[in-house]
Amino acid sequence: MSEPRYKIVFDGALQPGVDLTTAKLNLADLFKSEVAAIERLFNGSTVALKRDLTHADAQAYLQALSKTGIDARIEPETTIELNLADVHEHAPAIAEPASPYATPRANVGESYPEFATLKPFGVEGRIGRLRFLAWAMVQCLVTLPIIAVFALIALGMVSDESTTGLIIGGILAFFLFLAFFIVNIMISVQRLHDIGWSGWLWLLNLVPFVGSFFPLVMMVAPGTTGANRYGPPPPPNSTAVKVLCSLWVVLFTLVLAGGILGGFSAIQQEYESNLESSYDSGSVTTDEIEVEVEPAANAADDAAEAAAEAAEAAEEAQPPVDSAKE
Repeated sequence: MSEPRYKIVFDGALQPGVDLTTAKLNLADLFKSEVAAIERLFNGSTVALKRDLTHADAQAYLQALSKTGIDARIEPETTIELNLADVHEHAPAIAEPASPYATPRANVGESYPEFATLKPFGVEGRIGRLRFLAWAMVQCLVTLPIIAVFALIALGMVSDESTTGLIIGGILAFFLFLAFFIVNIMISVQRLHDIGWSGWLWLLNLVPFVGSFFPLVMMVAPGTTGANRYGPPPPPNSTAVKVLCSLWVVLFTLVLAGGILGGFSAIQQEYESNLESSYDSGSVTTDEIEVEVEPAANAADDAAEAAAEAAEAAEEAQPPVDSAKE
């Protein structure tokens, strides 16, 4: 009678206190496989990780698997009776039994894809730095015209003094902003996955001070080489991605040039304003001087008139001269 054989089966259960992500990473390291391939073991169905083992070998494999955090178990192999009439004349060569001390390996599914599938409206997958900037530019190009249309409609409603129209416009603007905000979160989470970080780190954008520079970290941090626990790497950047990304350079250049011109214009206006104020203060001083000089000139004129009147009075006071006597 042959020795009974056993197999190790797994149905996705974990040991108490073990995190699912940690278990997947440990299994991937044990099987020397990719994380995405390991994830197929956690689909809820029972999978045989190793077959045709003696009880001692099965215990050795089970002990190694228990260190990863999964809850596997040993089950006996189903006995199959063979009919000698069905055996071919030339039986295939029997492979050498595997060493019980070798690293356990399992066929965990299909071959791993080379690149991930792009999902702009989702939080699964990965995108690189250039694609992150390109998708953000697409958001701006789509949203800005809509905002402009809403602004024109709102201005027309204000001129018509329509309160109902303003309320409807405000509600539409709110839902537009909400959609923009949700899509921005989705692509930001995929960018964090490409770096190898959890998508929950996006919440750092809401933290004071940290949120002022964390988006810059997301834009410049390189992604992991090859696959990580969030899937295979994103596909290579297309020409459209590179063109859309270069539009940010154009936009920043225009903003910088506008800022410089605006600064020069403000300085010039300030200079002209100071110059005009200095001219105004100078005219006031001159008027004050003229006001002070005018009473003195009037006093001199009065003194001259008084002297002339005194001279006339003196001439009239002199006695008359007899011309015949003379």
